[in-house]
Amino acid sequence: QVQLVESGGGLVQPGGSLRVSCEAFGFTLANFRMKWYRQSPGQERELVAGITSAGGNINYAPFAMGRFTISRDNNKNMVYLEMTDLTPEDTAVYYCNADPVIGGPEYWGQGTQVTVST
Repeated sequence: QVQLVESGGGLVQPGGSLRVSCEAFGFTLANFRMKWYRQSPGQERELVAGITSAGGNINYAPFAMGRFTISRDNNKNMVYLEMTDLTPEDTAVYYCNADPVIGGPEYWGQGTQVTVST
């Protein structure tokens, strides 16, 4: 079965850190650009970070720059988002997206909830 599965979300205090992970099943992540998105209640889904298929090019949303780090391990079929210095404004469901390099469908995970609160 083809799917992306996120994990690692949870409750963290302001100023804390958290790493969320995304694992691919049924397909090879090496053929995809990978992105993390997030969506807060009442807000549109927004891009957090993206990484090319071999990891050579990375981009971040302005709010993520300097605090978040996207990485990937194609041997493990995994993508990660390390988040530091978290604020309540980072509270959202974080989604993993696989965007094919050469045609074909893109895939979304089911999301993992990150809550930043005291």
